[in-house]
Amino acid sequence: MPRGETPVLIHAFNGKKLSLCAVRAYRWDGKRARLYFQTRPNNYNAESLIAFLQDLRRHLRGQRATLIGDGLPAHQSRIRQDYLRPPQPWLRVERLPGYAPDLNPGETLGSNLKGQELANRCADGRGEADGAVRQGMTRVRRSQQLAFAFLPHAGLSF
Repeated sequence: MPRGETPVLIHAFNGKKLSLCAVRAYRWDGKRARLYFQTRPNNYNAESLIAFLQDLRRHLRGQRATLIGDGLPAHQSRIRQDYLRPPQPWLRVERLPGYAPDLNPGETLGSNLKGQELANRCADGRGEADGAVRQGMTRVRRSQQLAFAFLPHAGLSF
């Protein structure tokens, strides 16, 4: 490589082989936030998202939640709609426009991970990428300031 030229790495790992589903839970008065997440190989579908919601319900132990859904096709599927009908007493669903990453605080969480733990990483496999995501989520969980920093970017506040 000639001096002064940026090296280009070509790596065979496809990032789409690992998907992330995350929920940032904020207390009603804005004093605390929690982070729930799950990774899975390949993509999420309606069934895996419903399973995630069922796990979330167990973790919340009866507390109410508002779910902000983006334009992911699994969020609009008949299976998911049937699960949410009749309305779940613990869950209120708000939909974002079809493609609005700037309105979704989850996108800024993902960008934060990509800019830190996943930056310049050439993972040898899904396990290494999953470990980096978990390390990043641990970092985000430890910072209440960072937890609330994702909201203003999406135009949200307490």
